[in-house]
Amino acid sequence: MNDATLHPIGEVARLTGLSVKTIRFYSDAGVVPLAGRSPAGYRLYDHDALLRLDLIRTLRELGMSLATIRRVLDRKVPVADVAAVHAEAVDLQIRTLRMRRSVLRALSAQGSGPEEAKLVHKLTRLTAVERRRLIDDFIDATFGAEHARPESAAMMRVAAPDLPDDPTPEQIHAWVELNELIGDEDFRDRLRQTAAQQTDEALAGVRERVLAAEQAGIDPLGPDAAPRVEGIVQLYARAHPDLADAEVTDRLMQYLEAAEDPRVERYWRLVWAVNGWQVLPGLLPDDLSWLLRALRKERGQGVSP
Repeated sequence: MNDATLHPIGEVARLTGLSVKTIRFYSDAGVVPLAGRSPAGYRLYDHDALLRLDLIRTLRELGMSLATIRRVLDRKVPVADVAAVHAEAVDLQIRTLRMRRSVLRALSAQGSGPEEAKLVHKLTRLTAVERRRLIDDFIDATFGAEHARPESAAMMRVAAPDLPDDPTPEQIHAWVELNELIGDEDFRDRLRQTAAQQTDEALAGVRERVLAAEQAGIDPLGPDAAPRVEGIVQLYARAHPDLADAEVTDRLMQYLEAAEDPRVERYWRLVWAVNGWQVLPGLLPDDLSWLLRALRKERGQGVSP
């Protein structure tokens, strides 16, 4: 093709695949200048106009506004810079669409009603930063300055739930249930108690002795449990010389009762579900119900069968 060749608008439409109306609009907007007019007054375009139209179509398909395209064509802004910004915007759109798709799949699989659908949508439409802030606020309120549990707070942050951009229906339902759970102040008290004890090195010895008693088949309500329980209490007392004798058992029972709360284990299972982690039984809250039952019997408290 001769670069000096001029083309009427109909031929330009055929060569570019754009409609006559669209080409006329770009001309009137000043982004594709005319090369001239025919004796009859029809618009004529040169080879440069064809190249500009091809670039405009490409940039429009990428989502750029006409004002931005004008700046690119006038060389006021590099195409690379504009492309980088739009790539980020497209990434955000993709993440939003993935989350929306996941929510729809979760609602469909669960057969959810209007109220649950509203709640799921509300919680999942939060940005990743907002979701992280929600968890940070929960950790601060549970272990922050008022409660002075920095070690526990650090441990909780390491294992914080982080909903992915393209979650499974199971992850979405776990995230919704987790949000309901962390809003329960009574649960926060329980979690605070168990997390605080995780840094108590004396509990390692307690766990070992409880496990040994269970493996030996000793009934926590039977007579053979008494010397085992006494040894465990003495072990814990040596690690806490600041506590009076009665306070040792009280402290131990407080931890055991908190750890027995099924919501504590449920919290960690939900965290693993949201994060897509494999559930490892060894990382669940300690099952020290043997010791709790034995201590309750010694104190004459009601013991569940």
